[in-house]
Amino acid sequence: MESLLAKIASADAASIAHAGRILRHGGLVAFPTETVYGLGADATNGRAVAGIFAAKGRPRFNPLIVHVRDLAEAERHAEFTDTARDLAARFWPGALTLVLPRATTPLSDLVSAGLSTVALRVPAHPVAQRLLQEAAVPIAAPSANPSGKVSATTAVHVAEGLQDKVDFILDGGATILGLESTVIGFDGDRPVLLRPGAIAREDIEAVAGSLRKAGPAIQSPGQLDSHYAPSASLRLNVSEPEPDETLLGFGPSQNAALNLSPAGNLKEAAANLFAMLRQLDRNAPRIAVMPIPERGLGEAINDRLRRAAAARA
Repeated sequence: MESLLAKIASADAASIAHAGRILRHGGLVAFPTETVYGLGADATNGRAVAGIFAAKGRPRFNPLIVHVRDLAEAERHAEFTDTARDLAARFWPGALTLVLPRATTPLSDLVSAGLSTVALRVPAHPVAQRLLQEAAVPIAAPSANPSGKVSATTAVHVAEGLQDKVDFILDGGATILGLESTVIGFDGDRPVLLRPGAIAREDIEAVAGSLRKAGPAIQSPGQLDSHYAPSASLRLNVSEPEPDETLLGFGPSQNAALNLSPAGNLKEAAANLFAMLRQLDRNAPRIAVMPIPERGLGEAINDRLRRAAAARA
């Protein structure tokens, strides 16, 4: 582990400049965003993008999110609808990903996984923004963890999961939001919720109107049935754990080994979710999770828990 930790550097100006050079030369860099840590590559370099799939063991049919500096850069890569511009104006930079028809663009076809669309986000995290400026290329970046496993919310999580498969890790501390971005696609100009995330449905609908439900086809990251999974089995909506289960609490609980939010705060629960699943997974063969209300950020938390508990291939 010591050799892996040597790849971690505090995200100061010199380290970010170094990370930018690695990206321009086709390497892989893990970096913090406000949601989770991303595993980044030059999105215009097909060989570098292929390296992301190899490092994560990610299926090639699962598209990637491309991070860009601002709306103007995003519009060079995709065809924006009026509603998409309204959402970008309200939530960018931030934890919103928009899936839009590809324009004529230098982005590698691999980021779209064979689809005619591309997923774009403008991150708010200052380290991510400075890295985009230093690299001077759009950055393809799924979560920095092995495919299907629990997302990384610290630099150490990245090193534990990806080991020698990443060239450099920028340490910006624990991520603030702790859940991946909300992903919105479009049917014409009508918005479709492809993945619940760190921006609640209600906030999106206040700008774009009612969100349609996504169909069964994979259109964006985070839609696989089994995803975000610890090694331990998960049982959800549990009030009383079985004798061999370790309880992950929410709200008041005397029996919880860890508690996402003793006060029942969904924002706190979202920020703690992946880190606490990782912590329990080290020693618990079975994890039981107390009920989480299906409102606000609870929709995204429950989405991650259901996918983490799904049957695995």
